[in-house]
Amino acid sequence: MKRILALGGSNSKTSINKKFAIYAANQLENVEVVVADLNELNLPLYSPDLEAEKGCPENVVQFYKLIESIDGIVLSLAEYNGNQTAAFKNLWDWLSRVDEMKFWREKPMLLMATSPGGRGGASVLKITSESLPFFGGNIIASFSLPLFHNNFSVDGIKDEALNSDLNSKIVLLQNEINK
Repeated sequence: MKRILALGGSNSKTSINKKFAIYAANQLENVEVVVADLNELNLPLYSPDLEAEKGCPENVVQFYKLIESIDGIVLSLAEYNGNQTAAFKNLWDWLSRVDEMKFWREKPMLLMATSPGGRGGASVLKITSESLPFFGGNIIASFSLPLFHNNFSVDGIKDEALNSDLNSKIVLLQNEINK
């Protein structure tokens, strides 16, 4: 059985992006969904001085090994002032110090974002989609869900056009991980 990492790029305890990543990952067939929570990593703020003094935190090394062990990634990013959250960027910075810069390991990825606003994290999607490939990100498809609280329920996406668009992106990821 294929293993999929579901990750919300936020450290909010009630993260809509974590909910959205889990939902999308669970739409894939014949997969085991592994959920990662940035809060559970409890990472210190990256600095070269801290790294020189104490090395890379063990939970970062374990997260890196998790990436190696999975077959695909569903990543949904929160947008803070048009960019990635500090918690997600901090994980990114630590991961780049573990072994090599290509820490996403070319794993097939569905890159998503959602927000309460009408742009649905469009800025963070643009920024991240441009930089992910330099770090081994293999983006198969991307998707933005605007107005999360209006468009999402426990049953999924309410708007038929948005739901159809997301489902087509999930099929692309499914096809890639089944190769």
